Amino acid sequence: MPYKPQSEPGKTAYQPDVQITQLGEKIGDPVASADFPCHILRFRNDRWDQSVGLDSLDQQGWIDHFGRFEPLPDNLDRPLALRYHGHQFRNYNPDIGDGRGFLFAQLRDHEQRLMDLATKGSGTTPWSRTGDGRLTLKGAVREILATEMLEALGVNTSKTFSVVETGEKLQRGDEPSPTRSAVMTRLSHGHIRIGTFQRIAYEQNEGLMRDLVRYCLEQYYGGVQTDEPATELFAKVAQEVAKLAGSYMTAGFVHGVLNTDNINITGESFDYGPWRFTPYWEPGFTAAYFDHDGLYCFARQPEALHWNLAQFASALRLIAESDPLVATLEAFPKAYGTAFTEHFCWRLGVRSEGFEEDRKLVVAAETGLAEKTVQIDQFFFDWGKTESLALPKDDSTEFSEFRALIASRSRSREPVSKYWDNPVPCSMHIEEVELIWSAIADDENWNPLQQKVQDIRAMGAALRNG
Repeated sequence: MPYKPQSEPGKTAYQPDVQITQLGEKIGDPVASADFPCHILRFRNDRWDQSVGLDSLDQQGWIDHFGRFEPLPDNLDRPLALRYHGHQFRNYNPDIGDGRGFLFAQLRDHEQRLMDLATKGSGTTPWSRTGDGRLTLKGAVREILATEMLEALGVNTSKTFSVVETGEKLQRGDEPSPTRSAVMTRLSHGHIRIGTFQRIAYEQNEGLMRDLVRYCLEQYYGGVQTDEPATELFAKVAQEVAKLAGSYMTAGFVHGVLNTDNINITGESFDYGPWRFTPYWEPGFTAAYFDHDGLYCFARQPEALHWNLAQFASALRLIAESDPLVATLEAFPKAYGTAFTEHFCWRLGVRSEGFEEDRKLVVAAETGLAEKTVQIDQFFFDWGKTESLALPKDDSTEFSEFRALIASRSRSREPVSKYWDNPVPCSMHIEEVELIWSAIADDENWNPLQQKVQDIRAMGAALRNG
């Protein structure tokens, strides 16, 4: 079936709905926000604030809730720093959890999905270890750019909801220090990670494991449908993670830190640290300077996500039989292949013709892209705006098979948006990220960031609607 991106945010009333507390006190620890020296609103998501009924907040009210973290009405009285474990670069770590963030509120969106408002950089928690619990302003700006770009490219991602500069000077080893500080709030469809299940398995808490499985099915997957809820949940999560893997590849995106504590059980991408978009179809392209072995490089991301699912299955073995979990793991490569080809066709703007035919088209495109004569974004842009798919783009040989295959395809959208009139595609490579940050750091010029967000959203509208 053809890939369908998430619908545009709609408008709704504020609908608080705290569900996390039904899991008891062992799911997280009540904490308080840091007391910041100042609060300067730098980013407010004026698309997604309406989707959870918070668009009517004035600037002072926004800062009160997303800078000082005064509770939202009828919501969590105190934020919760959630507990979890995780494999970090495949080394198990039982000493982690929400170390510089917390779950601030839960509420329903315009589609009645349960949504979490959670923070990054809001101060220390019991899980901070030696960290200061803070976030650099540059890190917040990078997360704005990552989430906006991924959303436009049809990737299931958290939304950067708010960024407030906080006036502290932070010391960091990977940035010129001291550097500016911020607190960020993200809007996510859930805040439960594979690592959450790993912690519960580590503690051998069967009761909490059953409760968490049921919670996830009821809150994120429409309810319990079988008499084996753990295997049911695993199958649903695996399907969504396969879609995530496929969309990462089509977007040319490299997350950088695909540890089990960074994998949401809704299949929603989140927590952007050393991310990058690879300009060319380069399998070994890495995002994290500390990923010396390329564990999470561009081409290995599907493998990494598959491996993480195996750790999820291992945790669920506390209450589930092995055979159905193994069967789901064995089906993952096919699920990923289907998701990848469907998403690839969506970004190209052509109709899916079934896995086998789509696979031929995608393999031909990959073969041409691997020659690195054209960047990924340029490739999709050129073919996306072509009036007739039967027209050859050029006489080069690397895409000859692709041109022959795509000529018979029908369009899934017509390139009517003004976006297609641009001379070059909207991209998000590291050089531009650094230029956007330099304008802020050197000249206090926020215009390049604001303009880039507008450009990204225009591209997203064009990919959804033509």
